[in-house]
Order: sequence, then structure tokens, then C-alpha cells
Amino acid sequence: MKSWTVVKLGGSLLENPVTRARALASLAAAKESGENLVIVHGGGKRIDAALAKMGIEKKTHAGLRITDDATLDVVVSVLAGSVNKLLVAELGALGIPAAGISGPDAATLEAEPHPPIDGVQFGHVGRVARASGMLIEAIASRGLVPVVASIALGPDATLLNVNADAAASAIAVALGARRLLFLTDVPGLLDDKGRVIESISADCAEQLLEFRVVSGGIVPKLRSCIDAIHGGVGEVVIAGPDGHENALNVGMGGTRLVAA
Repeated sequence: MKSWTVVKLGGSLLENPVTRARALASLAAAKESGENLVIVHGGGKRIDAALAKMGIEKKTHAGLRITDDATLDVVVSVLAGSVNKLLVAELGALGIPAAGISGPDAATLEAEPHPPIDGVQFGHVGRVARASGMLIEAIASRGLVPVVASIALGPDATLLNVNADAAASAIAVALGARRLLFLTDVPGLLDDKGRVIESISADCAEQLLEFRVVSGGIVPKLRSCIDAIHGGVGEVVIAGPDGHENALNVGMGGTRLVAA
């Protein structure tokens, strides 16, 4: 039975060629050392740029992108197209053969429509309901690294825009992964003095959310971390650019979440 490491590449990190190159080099080194890797990615900033180029207004509410028909077309083309194939090409240039897929392929990611918040309808936005490792395992069995874009299959053959952190967490649970790594542009989870919290239990992380000690983009990421731990993933690490190599190769760097 394979021991999996699922790696989520953050959208902001993807926009910086230097940090992206460093992250992919670390992934290549980990793969060459025997890690069984799966990469999951978003691409929010590229979606924003594509929408602006097409004259489509960006609309958000409660941290979610309101996704109408036109926006969904852009989301799919950017995530499953340009971003996904860029990562596949750059991994290939490093000597790591990869295959790009998205959530609807073999029902790798399935989602339910996101309910309204404050009466606001989100359109083609989903909450990840389940994941399947079948296609990922088939790709990996041929020596390739699966690269998964965060689009999901919705009801009645629809496509849904889903949070990439939640997608990575669900895939890690489905694979029974030993590690889930979030490679981001921040050093990790910070305390009230701006210092990196090196280790925290899932229960303590729950309290941070319950008492609103953390806010902003770290909230959905931390929720995804907790869901992964509760789903049986051995450890979850949030690591910034300076911790990518350590997080991948020796299990150090950033913030580590564990069951207890």
C-alpha cells in the first residue's frame, strides 16, 4: 500500500516565478527520493486577471467567489487549462513526468452547491462532499505525478468551483495520506505576536476557530487542516517559502497539526 503525500500549492505562491520554481524543485527532489506525491492547486489571482481582461466583474461575498456562467467558464479554463498545464510542463522540465486532471475526471472530486450566505446566492460554487483516489492511483501507478485542479463534479453533470484547500484535504483523506502539506506564501500559522506556531493539535486549532482568534484566508485553510486530521491523515503542515524544502524532505518547517 502506497504512503501518500498530498501537496497543495497556493494561488499566490503560483504567481511568483521564483517561489514557484523553488517549490517545484523541492517537489522534484522529494519525488526522486521516493515520495508518492499528489499535487492539488488553485489559481485565484490568474482567474482575477483573466476576468479583468475579458471585462467580467469580480464578485465575492464572505470570502467566496460568486460564480455565474461566464465566470465559471473562466475558472475552468484557467484552473484546468493554463495553470494546470503550466505546472505539468514545469515539473516535466525538472525531469518529473506529471499528468494534469481536474475534479470531474473519474469523479475525483464531487461537491454539493454552496448554500446562500446572508441571502447571497453563489451560483456555480460548491462545497466538497467526497473524493476518490481511483484515477490518482492509476496515474501514479505509471510513475507519474498527478496534478489536480480544484474544480468539482456537481449534481446532474454540472461543474462547481470549490476551495482548493478543501479539495486537497478531501483527496488526502480519500487516499489515506500520511501527510498533507500546504505550501503557501506565508510562514505558517502565527500567534498573537506574529511568531510561527510550530505545532498545534486539531482540538486547539478548533478553539482558535471557535473563538475567532484567527481570521481571513487562514480560516478555510485551518478548517481544511482539521478536517484532514479528523479524516485520518497523519499530519498536516502549513509552510511558507523558506520552509518548503524542509517540510517536504525532512518533515520540518512551518506549522504542524497533529491529532493530539
